[in-house]
Amino acid sequence: MAVKEQDVELIVRQILDQMSGSTAGAAPAAKASGTGIPSTAHVAMLTELEKFEIKEFPMPEVGDDDILVKVEGCGVCGTDAHEFKRDPFSLIPVALGHEGTGEIVKMGKNVKKDSAGKDLHLGDKVVTCMIFKDNPDITMFDLNKQNVGGADVYGLLPDDDIHLNGWFSDYILVRGGSTVFNVSDLDLDSRILIEPCAVLVHAVERAKTTGILRFNSRVVVQGCGPIGLICIAVLRTMGIENITAVDGNQARLDFALRMGATKTVNFMEHKGIEELTKAVEDSFDGHLADFAFQCTGNPKAHANIYKFIRNGGGLCELGFFINGGDAQINPHFDLCSKEITLVGSWVYTLRDYATTFDFLKRAKGIGLPMADLITDKYPLEEINEALKKNLEMTGLKIAVVNK
Repeated sequence: MAVKEQDVELIVRQILDQMSGSTAGAAPAAKASGTGIPSTAHVAMLTELEKFEIKEFPMPEVGDDDILVKVEGCGVCGTDAHEFKRDPFSLIPVALGHEGTGEIVKMGKNVKKDSAGKDLHLGDKVVTCMIFKDNPDITMFDLNKQNVGGADVYGLLPDDDIHLNGWFSDYILVRGGSTVFNVSDLDLDSRILIEPCAVLVHAVERAKTTGILRFNSRVVVQGCGPIGLICIAVLRTMGIENITAVDGNQARLDFALRMGATKTVNFMEHKGIEELTKAVEDSFDGHLADFAFQCTGNPKAHANIYKFIRNGGGLCELGFFINGGDAQINPHFDLCSKEITLVGSWVYTLRDYATTFDFLKRAKGIGLPMADLITDKYPLEEINEALKKNLEMTGLKIAVVNK
């Protein structure tokens, strides 16, 4: 068969492109957004209190079980803000960011599937969950023995010689043995929200174990920051329609209505716990709540919420992810005589992570404005401003999004 000169030129060019894009025994060098993998990566390193510096490090080797991810975006969590302000975990210097997502640009030869058994390929969009230690009690299909509070997480790791340990960067190296999920069917905003949404999916699952939370339950959600607002959304997607939101910020209460709350109570408009309790009761047409979610992280708010719950009702406390101080309650009046069923909720499990992907699709399907939760987006080089914005509490969800 005759081969035309232009065909030969095309074949030679293809061979040269293949040769320049791979090395013997390794996966071809991936292309991200039309560019090759650079020789260095940029990491926002928290080097002292309230100060990130953009550090440049050599791109690490990708081992046979590793995945190199080009970061697209990462949400700013309250935990990041606590570390930025006070370093409660004594991690400085540290690469923060654990609500991140990005695109696989290089992967080791042993990497075939994600933690749920879904195929992984170059170009897939992924999120990470936890880095588990050698603990047989934590598995994908038997999650009731122990939660994942003792596991490590990217974005809260001590610095090492790799440095690409957090999602506040332009690349992250996901080490072998980590949990990773293929979420290519979700848009960027949804992927940035996966981690905080998993917190609320887990909390609602914990609440359901009481046997009190049902379709027709009267539910109060106290605290309308991102956590409380997502809590309302999760309840709404499950078919619970009688939800009262309690907060002192009217703009956040207005957003709670958009997320599925039916009534709101602004505690700034009521003097004392008796008057506030009466306002909650009025929102349920003269009834106290069957179930309550406490999402503020404020000890006084925790003490107040028992008053909003009927005898035999339930409470899920999920607001305290660090030590926020003691709450003063009366065990007789608040807990025992009312026979309140109380559950605590801490982070999430692997199963909750997988469930969260379907929650986000369902929320979008019924028209909840999940993407509007992300009110402010900053480039990596403005990460200090992003953390200050989070601390000001003038927006809702703050995110760092790469160009």
